[in-house]
Parts: sequence; structure tokens; C-alpha cells
Amino acid sequence: MFHTLPSMARAQHARRSSKALRGVDSPFVSAVLVEDGPDKGAIWHFGEPVKEQRALEAGTGWADLSYTEIVAVSGVDRLKWLHDLTTQYLSELPVGQWIDAMILDPRGHVEYQFNLVDDGETTWLVLDPGYSATLIEYLTKMKFMLRVDVRDASQEYSVLRAPGAADSIGGPYALVPRAELEEMKALFNTTATQVGTWALDAIRVAAGRPRIGFDTDAKSIPNELGVLNGAVHMNKGCYRGQETVAKVFNLGNPPRRLVMLHLDGSDVAFPTVGSDVENDGIRVGFLGTVARHHELGTIALAVIKRTTPVDATLTVAGVPASQQVIVAAQ
Repeated sequence: MFHTLPSMARAQHARRSSKALRGVDSPFVSAVLVEDGPDKGAIWHFGEPVKEQRALEAGTGWADLSYTEIVAVSGVDRLKWLHDLTTQYLSELPVGQWIDAMILDPRGHVEYQFNLVDDGETTWLVLDPGYSATLIEYLTKMKFMLRVDVRDASQEYSVLRAPGAADSIGGPYALVPRAELEEMKALFNTTATQVGTWALDAIRVAAGRPRIGFDTDAKSIPNELGVLNGAVHMNKGCYRGQETVAKVFNLGNPPRRLVMLHLDGSDVAFPTVGSDVENDGIRVGFLGTVARHHELGTIALAVIKRTTPVDATLTVAGVPASQQVIVAAQ
């Protein structure tokens, strides 16, 4: 088991349903499940999302992320190969250290986002649902004569958000063989509180961590998303899309920027993902993840035009929203 991997839990604004949850030694008798969207079947909450968020902040929360997808890369050349293909510095990655990374398209747009860990023999990539098949296809095409092997390991292993103080990528995480999953969940339940995607999303949005497909679109580049010197290492050799990252970094002017929005929370319903963000009736961007935080209220991530004044009061579906800067306007 390796502690530390991606907090990618949510299917925002999807329909939810209450169903009985009979987990091993679970202190809960029922849970509200995500019924639609990429995280279908994940636990949304157990009826006390405020308590769940506080547990995460206290380091006493854990979550079942077994709906995520896992790609295994083995072979002696794996780390150098992944180093060359991704935005991250991986050639000297220590065993057991979790780290986040991206793969870009030739024009520098974000194509894949994942967390990974290496156990000395295999590197495990953890992705949002729906991305593993095309990633495996791409990686397989890039093998050439290198000593690497790529396979879908989603039915072999699962990921849990383990108890412990939060790290910069939303962990700590545990990579667990599926045969041992129920035993590990029971162990976590003896000392920690199980939480759902509501709590995970609220903490992620408050930390300003974007999620692919929610807080990105087909035009998103890393410079807009606040991931430089994080998922995107700024002192490594060439990788696909690096020219765009370097050029925009040197100019200092990405066309858009990620912000956190503080929305008027008087409405019960959230604006939907992808809704227009407007300034004086003019569209300046799109809405990403929306969450209700136990202290900050209704917050969201959004990608807006870089030139939008930071003190402008924006609106989303008629709801007023103030900005909190994540990526600088200038």
C-alpha cells in the first residue's frame, strides 16, 4: 500500500439518490450517491457534509475513490519515458512519493491530468473516469523500442483518500489491491470519518485546484490554471506542448486565468458547470466546479479573460460573484 493520490471526486449538479450503504464496519447506515456524470456511483455525502469537511481539515477524514481509473506502466525505462512524455520531472522520482502531472497536446492544451506513484517496479497513474482508454492508446503508440509495458489496472487496484493532513495534490492517498479494499476501508473506519465528494470538492475548490473536464476546456493551457511549478515542472527538457508553456510564461500573458468565485449563496440550486461568467452582461469566461464550503459558503472555480478587472463583480446565471485571485491578472 502506498499513501498519497488524486482527489478527483465529483459529478456536480448531477441527480443524486439515497441508497443503503453496507460498508464493512461503516458507522453510517445510508449515503447519498452520485447518480449521473463521470463519478456515477461515488458517495456524494453521508448527510453531514459540514462534519465531513471538518474531518478532512483535521486530518481525520477518508474517502473511497475506487471509481477512478488506474493505468500501470512497468519496465526499466518507465520513469525516464514518462519524464519525456509528461509535464513533470519524473526521471528520479523516489519510491512511494505521489506527484501530479499532465500530458499536453502539440499546441499545449491540457489533454490528460493525473496523479502517480512508483513502487520500484511499476508506476501507477490515477485518472478521472473516462480517460484511461485513450491514454493507454497514446502511451502504447509512444513505446517505440523502449522497455516499457502499459496496461489498464483499474480492476486490480483502487485508490482511497487516506486519513492525514492534506497535501498539495489533495492527498494523502493509498493505492490498495482490490482484494484488500474492504479490509482497508474497515481499518480506516476505526479511527477516521468517511467522507463523500461534496466535502472533497469543497476543500479542492477552496485550495484552488482545478479538475480536468470541469475547470478546463479544449483550449486550456497550464499557464491559465495555476499549475506551473506544480503539475508542470519549469526546469526540465522538452515535452509535447512545452513550446506553448514556455512562450506564454516568458511573455507573462496567458489569455485567461483561473479564479475562485464567491457566489451569492441565497439560491438553493447551483449554476451549472459551463455556465457563462459575465461582466456587465458581457461573457468573460465559464464556470467550473461549484461547491458549498462550511466556512466560505458557495464558492466556485472559473476561467475568465485575463484582462477582467480583479475588483469587478461578475455574474453567473444572474447570481453575483466576487473574485479571489488564483492566477494573476497581469
